[in-house]
Amino acid sequence: MNLIALFLWSFAAATILPLSSEVPLALLVSMSGRWVVPVTVATTGNVLGALTTYWLARAAVTAMPPESVRLRRASALLAAYGPPAMLLSWVPLLGDVLVLLAGAARMPLGRFLVWVTVGKAARYVAVALAVRG
Repeated sequence: MNLIALFLWSFAAATILPLSSEVPLALLVSMSGRWVVPVTVATTGNVLGALTTYWLARAAVTAMPPESVRLRRASALLAAYGPPAMLLSWVPLLGDVLVLLAGAARMPLGRFLVWVTVGKAARYVAVALAVRG
């Protein structure tokens, strides 16, 4: 496992593909003994994958009528929990839905990126430190 493969795997894992990026990260950390660069690479790939999903959802919503029931529901859900809900964007299945809702509800990009990055980075740091012991 190299850094490019980790980046690509982490990117794909942030989409609706049923992949886990923790195992490749753990392998790279255990093989190299280092964790900062692998965590940074995995986080970057995973955040960019989430950003792709966010933009796809945002683009899909522009094709919907402004008074769409689905759009109103997505907006209401996100309004109830706000951008901090994006801390859970790494959770399998739930995270994909949260990212889609954020795009559909047109969550401000800056807030989206901050909360998604913090959540995903924290998860990867925990995995890397657990592997290092």
